[in-house]
Amino acid sequence: MQLGTRWAAGARPPASVPAELHPAIAEVEGRGLTGHWTLTWLEGRPLAELDAGWEVLLTASGEVVARPIED
Repeated sequence: MQLGTRWAAGARPPASVPAELHPAIAEVEGRGLTGHWTLTWLEGRPLAELDAGWEVLLTASGEVVARPIED
Protein backbone atom coordinates (compact mmCIF):
# COMPACT_ATOMS: atom_id res chain seq x y z
CA MET A 1 0.00 0.00 0.00
CA GLN A 2 1.29 3.47 -0.85
CA LEU A 3 0.21 6.54 1.06
CA GLY A 4 -0.21 9.94 -0.52
CA THR A 5 1.12 13.27 0.63
CA ARG A 6 0.35 16.97 0.35
CA TRP A 7 2.61 20.00 -0.21
CA ALA A 8 2.35 23.68 -1.19
CA ALA A 9 2.78 24.73 -4.80
CA GLY A 10 6.18 26.31 -5.26
CA ALA A 11 7.77 24.16 -2.56
CA ARG A 12 10.09 21.29 -3.37
CA PRO A 13 8.05 18.10 -3.85
CA PRO A 14 8.49 15.56 -1.04
CA ALA A 15 10.75 12.55 -1.57
CA SER A 16 7.67 10.35 -2.09
CA VAL A 17 6.84 12.19 -5.35
CA PRO A 18 8.47 10.28 -8.22
CA ALA A 19 11.24 12.30 -9.90
CA GLU A 20 9.72 11.81 -13.35
CA LEU A 21 6.75 13.99 -12.28
CA HIS A 22 8.90 16.91 -11.08
CA PRO A 23 9.40 18.64 -14.49
CA ALA A 24 5.67 18.55 -15.27
CA ILE A 25 4.81 19.83 -11.79
CA ALA A 26 7.25 22.72 -12.30
CA GLU A 27 5.68 23.42 -15.71
CA VAL A 28 2.20 23.67 -14.18
CA GLU A 29 3.48 25.91 -11.37
CA GLY A 30 5.17 28.07 -14.02
CA ARG A 31 1.69 29.10 -15.14
CA GLY A 32 1.42 31.13 -11.94
CA LEU A 33 -1.00 28.73 -10.26
CA THR A 34 -1.02 28.51 -6.49
CA GLY A 35 -2.48 26.15 -3.95
CA HIS A 36 -1.56 22.70 -2.71
CA TRP A 37 -0.64 19.48 -4.45
CA THR A 38 -1.99 16.13 -3.32
CA LEU A 39 -0.19 12.95 -4.35
CA THR A 40 -2.29 9.80 -4.56
CA TRP A 41 -1.76 6.47 -6.25
CA LEU A 42 -4.19 5.07 -8.82
CA GLU A 43 -3.64 1.49 -9.95
CA GLY A 44 -0.09 1.73 -8.65
CA ARG A 45 0.72 4.89 -10.62
CA PRO A 46 1.29 8.36 -9.13
CA LEU A 47 -1.27 11.13 -9.59
CA ALA A 48 -0.53 14.65 -8.36
CA GLU A 49 -3.50 17.03 -8.24
CA LEU A 50 -3.21 20.76 -7.73
CA ASP A 51 -6.29 22.20 -6.07
CA ALA A 52 -6.21 25.00 -8.68
CA GLY A 53 -7.58 22.44 -11.16
CA TRP A 54 -4.57 20.65 -12.71
CA GLU A 55 -3.26 17.12 -12.52
CA VAL A 56 0.06 15.48 -13.35
CA LEU A 57 0.01 11.74 -13.82
CA LEU A 58 2.00 8.80 -15.08
CA THR A 59 0.11 6.79 -17.70
CA ALA A 60 0.21 3.00 -18.02
CA SER A 61 2.65 3.43 -20.94
CA GLY A 62 5.02 5.49 -18.76
CA GLU A 63 4.20 8.91 -20.23
CA VAL A 64 3.93 11.89 -17.89
CA VAL A 65 0.87 14.02 -18.62
CA ALA A 66 -0.04 17.44 -17.21
CA ARG A 67 -3.59 18.59 -17.91
CA PRO A 68 -6.50 20.56 -16.49
CA ILE A 69 -8.85 18.43 -14.43
CA GLU A 70 -12.11 17.85 -16.25
CA ASP A 71 -15.33 17.39 -14.31
